[in-house]
Amino acid sequence: MRHPSLTALLNDKRADFGRGPLAIVLAEDDVEIGSTIDHLLGAGFRDVVLLAPDGVQISSDQEARVHIATHDVHAEGALVAAVNQAIDWLPGTWLHYCYNAEYLFFPFCETRRVSELLAFHAEERREAMLTYVIDLYAGDLALHGNAVSRADAWLDRSGYYALARKDPANAEPKDRQLDFFGGLRWRFEEHVPAARRKIDRISLFRAKPGLRLLPDFTLSVEE
Repeated sequence: MRHPSLTALLNDKRADFGRGPLAIVLAEDDVEIGSTIDHLLGAGFRDVVLLAPDGVQISSDQEARVHIATHDVHAEGALVAAVNQAIDWLPGTWLHYCYNAEYLFFPFCETRRVSELLAFHAEERREAMLTYVIDLYAGDLALHGNAVSRADAWLDRSGYYALARKDPANAEPKDRQLDFFGGLRWRFEEHVPAARRKIDRISLFRAKPGLRLLPDFTLSVEE
């Protein structure tokens, strides 16, 4: 189902959101959009929202199962703004967000659905999960000019580390707050803005009134 905007989608009572879990995918280009959607549906997300520019095409089977909302995907903070809008509209719903060509993996995901993961976390009184973005790249760039190959994916096996997150107010380390680094963002860090070198995200959490996703993909409630 296609919608002219995310606001129109959230206003559409036919969408029947709120029971979750809900996945939001922001498609910055046309790379692996189909496989990203398939992965999320296979993981057991009840609803998948694809934020994409006008004219993006997916298979008819996928279009029948996901919600497509026209979105300015290249605006500054486009994904963060969309997630915060969903938080306001869907309190109590478990939300996951990602870009196209990103795939969520969790323990036992080969045999367990994401709803089982969330049920466990709810029983443990947890409302958010720390995740990491691990860079994958094709082994042969001559064969895969865009560096993407799901059949021959490589990753860095070392170079990952964490630093204590400093409190801007006094430059002291925050209690139980860490920033994680590694992968291609570490290897080519001189080409990556300092604010975008972290690989950690809070990308799976339960929405609640007043909560905000921040530009560095942490939440306004740190714990």
